[in-house]
Amino acid sequence: MDPQLLSYYEAIESASVDMLAAARAGNWDEVVKLEGACVLLISRLKNAAQAPERQGPEARAQAQALEVAKAKSRIMQRILVNDAEIRHLAEPWLQDLDDTLAGRRKTSLH
Repeated sequence: MDPQLLSYYEAIESASVDMLAAARAGNWDEVVKLEGACVLLISRLKNAAQAPERQGPEARAQAQALEVAKAKSRIMQRILVNDAEIRHLAEPWLQDLDDTLAGRRKTSLH
């Protein structure tokens, strides 16, 4: 795998960390903005992944590919954990939005 591809995965992970921080702070506008940045990075990653790879000596390439695959796996796992927590934090906000759009009002007891 090209080191450039790994850099895209790392950038996506970084954006997901920033999204999680924004979600924890309740800054949903920032979450949406960062989500757009992730979409762009994922698109670039897909395009870069379709480009033919440059290969060096076979043994070195295989060892390098294994290390990159391990790094990619670790990064993807962290991205998925961040995404799951963002979704968990967004659930009440999304329910409030659904209620508002449906014309339902919250009733609170004072």
